Amino acid sequence: MNKSELIESLAMKKSLPFRKAEEVINTVFDSMADALLSGDKIEIRGFGSLVVREYDAYTGRNPKTGERIPVKAKKLPFFKVGKDLREKVSG
Repeated sequence: MNKSELIESLAMKKSLPFRKAEEVINTVFDSMADALLSGDKIEIRGFGSLVVREYDAYTGRNPKTGERIPVKAKKLPFFKVGKDLREKVSG
């Protein structure tokens, strides 16, 4: 499911105009991104949690040429699935 399918699903299930459903979804995603940017953890019970993990710099390798290249330190969002969702998906 992509973002537009999620918006369409919300609009149909809650009898909302498409534009209103799009506004709701965008607000939720923007709020989540803002929380992660400020260092907060997002936890949705039964679904999962999102945190920002910091990765140290390291020396990588270009797979095409074999040349060693420095990779900068970075921060990336990490999703950990919740127990309820994990059990639901696995059957």
